Amino acid sequence: MRYTVLSVFDHNVYRYLDVTGKVVIDIGAYIGATAIYFALKGARKVIAIEPHPKAFKEMLMNIKLNELEDKVIPINAGLASRPGRICVGNIDIKDAHRTYLKPAPISLCENGVPTIALSEIIEKANIREAVLKMNCEGCEYDVLLNEDPKSFTVFEQLFISYHHGYVELKNALEMAGYKTVLIPIKGKPIEIQGFIWAKRK
Repeated sequence: MRYTVLSVFDHNVYRYLDVTGKVVIDIGAYIGATAIYFALKGARKVIAIEPHPKAFKEMLMNIKLNELEDKVIPINAGLASRPGRICVGNIDIKDAHRTYLKPAPISLCENGVPTIALSEIIEKANIREAVLKMNCEGCEYDVLLNEDPKSFTVFEQLFISYHHGYVELKNALEMAGYKTVLIPIKGKPIEIQGFIWAKRK
């Protein structure tokens, strides 16, 4: 069993989010534990983004085993603020959930996984009201600090895992009209790593 299954279902990390009847954009879906959790908690639809090809393949299997193909839309891509590719290289699947898969220019990573912007997901899926879960080991800074803040307005709630401090992210979310709460991770200094739970004012 992968650790993320315990984190999601036993530790109940995402218990703060009300997803009933909502569209959830799940960034860093890994093997699909969070996507399945949100679907079982009543989400209308879950758009699950995962760049690691082997983790993505395992997610497809888990979605099928749980008979959630009608609710979960899996996308094999990385999230970034600009076009590019994710070079996965030799990163093992067991390390994919704790590794920032950084975008690279297409010329340096021709056979990699494409990146997609948050605004592009919102536009293509025609999303108006949604919940955002983001746990991508570092992409949160690139996306939240470089996207047009208007992109955030479709989200009633955001639940962001941060890995290198929260100040800039918290400020950006509050400037976009959200009330934020910091949630610690046991054994981690909250100044460096934790969660930001943001709700629209």
